[in-house]
Amino acid sequence: MLNQLIKKAAVLGSGVMGSGIAAHLANIGIPTLLLDIVPRELTKEEAAKGLTLEDKQVRNRIAATNIQKLLKQKPAPLSAKKNIALIEAGNLEDDLEKLKDVDWVIEVVVENLNVKKQVFEKVDQYRKPGSIISSNTSGISVEAMVEGRSEDFQKHFLGTHFFNPPRYLKLLEIIPTQYTDAEVLSFMKTFGEDVLGKGVVVAKDTPNFIANRIGTYGLLVTVREMLKGGYSVGEVDSLTGPLIGRAKSATFRTLDVVGLDTFYHVAGNVYEKVEGHEKEVFEVPAFLKQMIENGWLGSKSGQGFFKKQGKEILELDPHTLEYGPRKKLSTPSMELAKQEKGTGNKLKALVYANDRAGQFLWNTNSQNLVYSAKLLGEIADNIVSIDRAMKWGFGWEHGPFEAWDAIGVEKSVAKMKEQGMEVPSWVTEMLEKGFTSFYKEENNELYYYDKGEYKLVEFNPKTIDLKKIKKQKGVIKKNSGASLIDIGDGVALLEFHSPNNALGMDTIQMINFAVDEVEKNYKGLVIGNQGKNFCVGANLAMMLMEAQDDNYWELDMVVRQLHKALLKVKYSAKPVVAAPFGMTLGGGAEVCLPSAHIQASAETYMGLVEVGVGLLPGGGGNKELYIKHLENMPNGVQFDLQQVANKVFESIATAKVSTSAEEARENNFLSKADGISVNGDHLLYDAKQAVLALHEKGYKTRVKKKVPVVGETGYATLLLGAEGMKLSGYISEHDLKIAKKIAYVIAGGKVPYGTEVDEEYLLDLEREAFLSLIKEPKTQQRMQHMLVKGKPLRN
Repeated sequence: MLNQLIKKAAVLGSGVMGSGIAAHLANIGIPTLLLDIVPRELTKEEAAKGLTLEDKQVRNRIAATNIQKLLKQKPAPLSAKKNIALIEAGNLEDDLEKLKDVDWVIEVVVENLNVKKQVFEKVDQYRKPGSIISSNTSGISVEAMVEGRSEDFQKHFLGTHFFNPPRYLKLLEIIPTQYTDAEVLSFMKTFGEDVLGKGVVVAKDTPNFIANRIGTYGLLVTVREMLKGGYSVGEVDSLTGPLIGRAKSATFRTLDVVGLDTFYHVAGNVYEKVEGHEKEVFEVPAFLKQMIENGWLGSKSGQGFFKKQGKEILELDPHTLEYGPRKKLSTPSMELAKQEKGTGNKLKALVYANDRAGQFLWNTNSQNLVYSAKLLGEIADNIVSIDRAMKWGFGWEHGPFEAWDAIGVEKSVAKMKEQGMEVPSWVTEMLEKGFTSFYKEENNELYYYDKGEYKLVEFNPKTIDLKKIKKQKGVIKKNSGASLIDIGDGVALLEFHSPNNALGMDTIQMINFAVDEVEKNYKGLVIGNQGKNFCVGANLAMMLMEAQDDNYWELDMVVRQLHKALLKVKYSAKPVVAAPFGMTLGGGAEVCLPSAHIQASAETYMGLVEVGVGLLPGGGGNKELYIKHLENMPNGVQFDLQQVANKVFESIATAKVSTSAEEARENNFLSKADGISVNGDHLLYDAKQAVLALHEKGYKTRVKKKVPVVGETGYATLLLGAEGMKLSGYISEHDLKIAKKIAYVIAGGKVPYGTEVDEEYLLDLEREAFLSLIKEPKTQQRMQHMLVKGKPLRN
């Protein structure tokens, strides 16, 4: 593993970004020293304790306080609270000598060149030769930072610009200097992808690098077009979000989240260093400066472009700086675009439309595309780096050049020239030479345009692209719910692709076929996909429809078939590895639990959530989670069976969902042997390797074992807590009814404590309980509410 070369790190500067980077390193198991300045005065609490400015507790206070803040921040920077133990607090005066034990030092101090140079002068005295040094600057020249440093320091120095929050945002811009050793750059790129789990782009040492340069320009152009065209803040956000493949927070909600002061600083970085038209665009409009003076900085100050008043969200009028009801734009082109398949086609339909939506999106997008093209060579060597930076850093579905291809390069350039826009000469030369797109696909490979020819787009070899594999090899078999694909080296993959990857009879049929096919012809099976989420559960609409039609025999048959299919997965003669990511809820978790191995993405949100729709898990989840808890108990150690039952009951009855794969392990959805992939792009590769490893070890079919249960006495114990919550008013009568059913299934029914039962017996209990609950009118009301409103009903 590469991280053996970086066994320990130090982060200098413990603000939101510094502590966030330290948390990300701790999440992947790297012990990290977090240093900050020494306080100049005591707090009232410190003075009351009789402490002085010389006490270590006081001298380390800033870093120590910021480490504790990690536990309360949202979204959580730590993937598990215990990871905080890997972060050690210190200060920049007493603890610099500890840098001799560190393999990577990351500077995240204030954005001031002189301060950074002073810090690096000290670091140079204490670091060990060969250790990597980097700056997380978002725009100060990295070249200027290393002037006067030792030769070894300069060889091992580069910019490493993380995006905030570091745990969740994929982009890592790496900025080498003229002195950076090629091996150091290569190592950090691989380390960034394989260990830190990032999408790495090599950027040039220019103001704001790639993503912030283009992203900030795009935001300022959007603000200008809003003012020029008389659009409202809310109207712009209804145009610049998911409709065109951008983040849900669109433009102004994003600015509120980022903070207007931060945005002003980032825009100022470029404004000070550029000239002409570019300088004009980067001058922040007067009303924005006024908002900052007023302290209306966005979410952190309670108001910005939007303000919550009671339950209503108000929007700011940039002309009067007064708040009014939020507006949304609705035009014929927006309605037509919604009917188009794929973001590229939606964008194409919109930018050429002759209405308010079309005019706005043409004006903003055309300027952004031309600007991105002008910067090629200045901020990055190729269009792929620019596109990836925008997708990974700003959450754009298409990078600028991919979007340009989508709307048609020839048609758009003709319109740009017609309007007197200055299109970069390399784009017009490209068209003159007969190249009509920035990207092209040939023989299932993707190529990008570069200086008169198409070059192959390079991907990390650990990235498996299912679309590409299906084009190359076709599929073994498919139906409306799933496909079975050969992913090479004797491994097959079962891909769910129903809406939301929900489980239905079609998926169950494919699970059965996949296991049979793999047992005959393959080394093993991966269950995984590259959708938005792994699987959000069973097909709720289908179940409700059958229940409302009194087709309980049909539901009974579906549950039996699902149980049978998942037992087939569990007792397959060949290893089955589940590769969950994102939301892995209800039936999604039930598919994973019986697998021989789970290889989860670090960002996996796993839980049995059926209580939210008035049910209990119906695909064997109660039984499998209980068995997983038993299997995770230490060998040869006496344990209390009742405690195990209590934990499983609590997890299911409260619909507990993990906030990470690491937390899923703490909740016993993953065992110690199961794997976690930090880089989601490498998940299917890692799952495939897990299949091959199990095959190489001579995988044997699992042996069926009886399951010890707590029986009648345990059932009574489980109910005590639920009845207490009902008496206290925390849960409703119907919640108690569901809790009783869950308790009965987990306890193993009316048998003595310690009785060993077989799995089929527990599945029968589960099926009967599931069917009895789905008949309940209140459960059907909950299911209907979830389908219509997308949130649970507490009835």
